[in-house]
Amino acid sequence: MHSNDPVPGEITSLLNRWNEGDREALAGLAALAFDDLRAIAGGYLRRERDAHTLQATALVNELYIRLAAQRNIKITDRRHFFTLSAMIMRRILNDYARRSAAQKRPDADRVRIPLHEDMSWVNAAGEDMLTLDQSLQELEVLHGRSVRVVELRFFLGCTNNEIADLLQVSRTTVDRDLEFAKTWLFQRMNSPSGSADPNVPIG
Repeated sequence: MHSNDPVPGEITSLLNRWNEGDREALAGLAALAFDDLRAIAGGYLRRERDAHTLQATALVNELYIRLAAQRNIKITDRRHFFTLSAMIMRRILNDYARRSAAQKRPDADRVRIPLHEDMSWVNAAGEDMLTLDQSLQELEVLHGRSVRVVELRFFLGCTNNEIADLLQVSRTTVDRDLEFAKTWLFQRMNSPSGSADPNVPIG
């Protein structure tokens, strides 16, 4: 998000209208937040393989369609809106990757791109991202805040201090959640049984 966003009050006002059932408020919200949303989309796409056919604007447009389809959604503030938008973009890209994988030749060339230096065991250019998405959905049930921390750190590129501010928790809590999530996800994605150790302490 742009730190110099000049219209946080307008965004909050439109969020309130949308929460109250004003469907037209979403169009105004999308217009005001477009540059920030496009920046988030660009960050995601830079992590995708070079041959990705989606563009940032197309990803924002798909986000709008999915937001418009939501019912009874309650967004507390603009930070919540951008976090939710980032989550939906991740799911859009994973849906796209799932469809592409179904069409891909078995012998197609593959280039390994680590998701992040702290999660180098996740190949951002391969089917690991589908497994990661499923694993995050499972972790959501166990410890939702850890999923938010992972999304903000590894998908949006926020620092731990920024995450603490966004989630309104301490930096120590963010550090603990991040370590818990990385351990749980590694075990879940690399265990022969496809499950994490239930004894891993929750952050």
